[in-house]
Amino acid sequence: MAGPPSRSTFPSGSGDPSSRRLGVGSGGRDRPLRAQIVVALVAVCILIAVPLYLLRRPGGKSAAVASASAALDAGKAPAVLGSAGTLVTPLDGGKPAERLRVAAVQHVRCGASANGGHEGNVCDSVPFFEEALSKAVRENPDCAPKANEQGTVNYVLTVDFKRKALHLFPGASGQWRGKQARRSINCVKRAFVSPDWSNTQHQYRFYTIAVLATYLPANGAAPGTATTPGAAPHNPLATPNFE
Repeated sequence: MAGPPSRSTFPSGSGDPSSRRLGVGSGGRDRPLRAQIVVALVAVCILIAVPLYLLRRPGGKSAAVASASAALDAGKAPAVLGSAGTLVTPLDGGKPAERLRVAAVQHVRCGASANGGHEGNVCDSVPFFEEALSKAVRENPDCAPKANEQGTVNYVLTVDFKRKALHLFPGASGQWRGKQARRSINCVKRAFVSPDWSNTQHQYRFYTIAVLATYLPANGAAPGTATTPGAAPHNPLATPNFE
């Protein structure tokens, strides 16, 4: 006699209840859990990245300071931070206009007399007088004969070591000569320093050197306006023995 039919412990098509609770009863049920984990990781990254960006982002004033520093390094006028936080460039910014160009010192003549001897680069250098002449011209642009015109003055200096005498006069190669050039000469003389004749090395008695100065128009000068060269600041050590 056949025994009672065997009955399945669980209904067909159903899984283990504990497996269903853990979500492992089916391969497709773990996908929502993975998606939640990915979304949570992205949210954590955003929460960390946004505060770091806000902390490290340069503020308006910091950006203005950085821009001003870059402008100074480039030799430009720095912009100013306005009341609204914007950068404002000054109208009068930039470098001052160039007013004077001074060429290199030229060795004109050297020898035992004022008119004889050697010419040009054959002559040895007399550094003290070369520097004194170049500096006196370069540091006194107000000695220009005219403020609104471009022109040149050739400053020629003769040095007599035996008599310990100097003579400064306008050379023929300059565009300005005559009274205008002589006023510039007298202006530059005031800036000379007294030479130390005993400690100045030299090979000859007479030397003639020259510096060509190019004066450029000053900004703001009215067309056709002439000017008298201003006196250079008087140097208390100025040499008294100009001829």
